[in-house]
Amino acid sequence: MTDLHRLSIRELAEGLAQAQFSSRELTAHYLKRIEKIDTQVNSYITVTAEQALAQADAADAAIKAGTASTLTGVPIAHKDIFCTQGIKTSAGSKMLDNFISPYDATVVAKGKAAGLVTLGKVNMDEFAMGSTSENPFYGATKNPWNLEHVPGGSSGGSAAVVAADLAPFSTGTDTGGSIRQPASFCGLTGLKPTYGRVSRFGMIAYASSMDQGGPMARSAEDCAYLMNVMAGHDAKDSTSVEKDVDDYVANLNGTAVKGLRIGIPKQYFNVAGLDAEVKARVEESLKKLEDMGAVLVEIDLNMTEAYVPTYYLIAPAEASSNLSRFDGVRYGYRCENPTDILDLYKRSRSEGFGAEVQRRILIGTYALSAGYYDAYYVKAQKVRRLIQQDFLKAFEQVDVIAAPSAPTTAYKIGANLSPTEMYLGDIYTLAVNLAGLPAINAPVGFDQAQLPVGLQLIGNYWSESQLLSVVHQYQQVTDWHTKRAAIAEENA
Repeated sequence: MTDLHRLSIRELAEGLAQAQFSSRELTAHYLKRIEKIDTQVNSYITVTAEQALAQADAADAAIKAGTASTLTGVPIAHKDIFCTQGIKTSAGSKMLDNFISPYDATVVAKGKAAGLVTLGKVNMDEFAMGSTSENPFYGATKNPWNLEHVPGGSSGGSAAVVAADLAPFSTGTDTGGSIRQPASFCGLTGLKPTYGRVSRFGMIAYASSMDQGGPMARSAEDCAYLMNVMAGHDAKDSTSVEKDVDDYVANLNGTAVKGLRIGIPKQYFNVAGLDAEVKARVEESLKKLEDMGAVLVEIDLNMTEAYVPTYYLIAPAEASSNLSRFDGVRYGYRCENPTDILDLYKRSRSEGFGAEVQRRILIGTYALSAGYYDAYYVKAQKVRRLIQQDFLKAFEQVDVIAAPSAPTTAYKIGANLSPTEMYLGDIYTLAVNLAGLPAINAPVGFDQAQLPVGLQLIGNYWSESQLLSVVHQYQQVTDWHTKRAAIAEENA
């Protein structure tokens, strides 16, 4: 039982159902690995060992009684942006280091209802703002492929726990690429669903019109199992859409790759910062899909240059509004010995928030201020509509659109990229969130430094099944998703 962490979600579910091992044994196996290996990776903020074992015992009882669902007893890690009843939910910030949530996010509640066992809450960029998971308060999460490199962000902990085999799959959130980019950097599959497909209730808000939860795992099949749990309408979330949910696992072979029209945007492959090795691996993966019968179609996405400035006006504006509630009065961090109410506000916020969060609040507040609102925020929303129309026009010609997930492989920890350099690294992912589209990352190889490279496939609205199916079939004829970092091969 030393290699339970090497099993896929399907193999774990079948093993539990057939009593080859118990959920307690499986959970204890992962907890032992976390204790041994996570000191090197720093992926968990909170490990809920006692609660996990109690949930595992309940899962074993349900399996024995014949009342279990497909995933009953399978462990999971949650990004620390999802509220968990009775457990610290920090959003990766000193501001919420003392916040014990009184309720579960819908995604967490659905996981509990499906019998999933929560191993703990994982590290992230503070309030999901960043691309490296070099957290200023909880410390940097390391990339399991090379501990001197970042795992990406903001769902860096969610990627690192899976890549290091410290959880079989995890939840992430994606506001501008925060599932796809860390999945790319860590050699995983990660799906950003259509806006409104997964409930945002209990997910601490960054930019409410773009935030979306999704699954992160080794394969499209593993992601499909978690999507079956996460997806669906939620009356508690006003942006959740009432639309039938596919059986993503049953549909894994539902899309024919033969004849599939894959759009190749000219502008995406001529970006100045695109690394030559990343470009080569992505083009090799597209050639493989072409060999499988897909048709590559060159397309134009003419709004490419507008992605970064549009996103970095709208997202900080929404963040400024959403984070105004953290004022040192009601809950969260409060400065010591304030002299008056203004001092309380100023010091609680300046001491409780890290530099990047403060930067985005200031940008957003400026963009929303009187005299600048029309010139910046309103104009950015108009450009956002043009970006959406650019995609919809492209989808008249093609079924999916291909791109790198990131222009480079994982940065070195402490590279100290300027904010502009870091923001430009999101060039391939931001537009999907601005338009509300679904997109998926698939691992497609490595650069010379043996750091993973990811292919991004962007779909039309509600095409999650199609994206998972295409990647699943690609993964049946390639083995990039099965590669493991050396640290993941360690037995606890």
